[in-house]
Amino acid sequence: MFKGILFDMDGVLLDSEEITSKAAISYFAKKGFCVAMEDFLPFYGTGENGFFGGVAQKHGIPYNNDLEAEEIYKIYADLAKGKVKPLAGVLDFIAICKRNGLKLAVATSAGEMKMRVNLQLLNFEHDTFDALVCGKDITYNKPNPEIFVSAAKKLNLQPCDCLVIEDAPSGVRAAKDAGARCLALLTSFSRTELAQADWIVRDLADYPKEIFSFHE
Repeated sequence: MFKGILFDMDGVLLDSEEITSKAAISYFAKKGFCVAMEDFLPFYGTGENGFFGGVAQKHGIPYNNDLEAEEIYKIYADLAKGKVKPLAGVLDFIAICKRNGLKLAVATSAGEMKMRVNLQLLNFEHDTFDALVCGKDITYNKPNPEIFVSAAKKLNLQPCDCLVIEDAPSGVRAAKDAGARCLALLTSFSRTELAQADWIVRDLADYPKEIFSFHE
């Protein structure tokens, strides 16, 4: 049925949003501002400028993402050591895809530094994914479909040939607007919030078998 799988990163391959939020809280505290974990929830899946910048704007914090995001990710890298691991079912799901010749891409709104730190923390081999697309590679963040169109193109595929795996409503909408089908995971949002997806499951350990036309 599919020739390629496009993975969002946070909430799909791993759960790093909480640690990312803690890193940003620490960074903003150094600037003399106090923000809370719940301040970040509305900005999940919107890219680092939305995630950090949205909270900064809410609290009136002077913030330039191009100049400051890397400083937050340095804090994140220290906090994440030994605490980040693949979410349930991820490794087995990827192994099934690779055994059956599917092309794999990461399509994350996160910055390049965070993407590479996370892939390193998860101990993925350098050839696990055939393409990597991150925030620096796109002009418009989700829910704009650009990121999935770009990831499919890097795999030499059309979005309609791909399954997008997402955990956020903005990502689900982006996948559908790109012309792809979408498997949503209940790792961050409710079933109601993800209702636009073609399939909704708890995590990749519970993926629907009908998404594959081959035998596992």
